[in-house]
This record gives sequence, C-alpha cells and structure tokens, in this order.
Amino acid sequence: MERTAQLTFSPPRRRPAGFDEATLAELNDRFEMAAPSQIVKWAVETFGQSLCLSASMADAVLIDIATQVDPHVEVIFLDTQYHFPETLVTLERIWDRYDLNLRIMRPEVPLDDRWRTDVDACCGVRRVDQLDRALEGKQAWMSGLRRSEAATRADARIVAVDRRGLVKINPLATWSDLDVSGYIDDHDVIVNPLVEQGYPSIGCWPCTRPVADGEEPRAGRWADLEKLECGIHL
Repeated sequence: MERTAQLTFSPPRRRPAGFDEATLAELNDRFEMAAPSQIVKWAVETFGQSLCLSASMADAVLIDIATQVDPHVEVIFLDTQYHFPETLVTLERIWDRYDLNLRIMRPEVPLDDRWRTDVDACCGVRRVDQLDRALEGKQAWMSGLRRSEAATRADARIVAVDRRGLVKINPLATWSDLDVSGYIDDHDVIVNPLVEQGYPSIGCWPCTRPVADGEEPRAGRWADLEKLECGIHL
C-alpha cells in the first residue's frame, strides 16, 4: 500500500525571542568545538516540536545523529518533482530505516520547463516556496549545510537567524568531507548512490552534473550559470 507523508501545516507561532547578535555569538563560540549531537540536543531541548530538519537525501548523516537525540524529530523533504530516481529511492530507504516523522512538500504548480528559461524562478517555486510553507508555525530548523562544501558557505554560522526570523541551526557546519565519510563508515549510514557516481551535491536532474576532479563539491549544480545556491540557505 502506498504511504503518504503528512502535508498539514502547524498553526502559526510567534518568532523566537532572545536571539540577538550577542546571544548568537555566544552560542556559536560554544558550539564551534561541540559534537553535532550536542548541538542537536540543544536545539531539541530549546525548540521542541517547533523544530524541524530539512534533508536533501544525499545521505542520512544528520538524520542519523538527530534521530538518536529525538526519534520523532520532524524531517522535511522538498519534492521538486525533478529529483533523480536514485534520490527518491534513497528517501524510501531512509524513511524505512528510521521510521521517520517525515513531511514531504510538493509544489502547488504543475510540471513545466521553467528550468530551461529561468532557473531562479524554478528554484523559487520548487524549493524556496516549499520550505517557506514547511516552516510555517516553526521557530527553528536544522540543515546539513557544511562550510567545506563551497566558498559561498565558508563563513556559515552554526546558529543564525534566517530571513524569516527563524533560528537556523547547522550542526555539521564545521565538519570536513573526511568527518562525513568517517561517520558514514562507522555508522553504516545510507548514502545516495549518485554520490559514488560523481555527484557529491545532488539537486534536480536537469540542473546537476557530475563533478570533475579538483572541483568544489557543488560545482555540478547549475553548471555554466552564475548561480551558486537555490535560495533556501540565503
């Protein structure tokens, strides 16, 4: 029987208070040398059900860490409708292994060729708008963003306030590729098979190519375009 993920929205809540620049600076100093599990534990204890985790399904590293802290943490997957088949299979495998509290967001527009003519608008409709809807009623969200992934992410903070006024937490921000691969090996973490095929950063199939030796992990995203991010992390 086909499963369905929750698509209802939480009721709106007030933005979290007490996260001024001084507080954020103190938190980032405290967490710079902390294990991701400690950061996730703080996030769960601070925000409870007003917290969620956004996952791209390139691997299950952050999901593995987070579900050990809170097995019921809400996981958000943005179904752009242009994912590689391998990504959707990986989603199913991870969903099964962790019995995820999963929420799949889908666009409110039909399939189109917008990616051919306006990639920013395509990402806006199929990624940014979906995350905005998923975060309605939330106070904080976690992502697997890491500083080593690209120059655009080199200064990423572990705890920040995003453009919505929500607290954004990047528990893996300080981790290197070696840290990630070591954790995967040590904990038998599920990895999208596309990673081994030269896709260290996996987006939608029309706009993602394999990465050549020596290129940044995200060099295969929107290749040959002056675009480095889809917008959800800006």
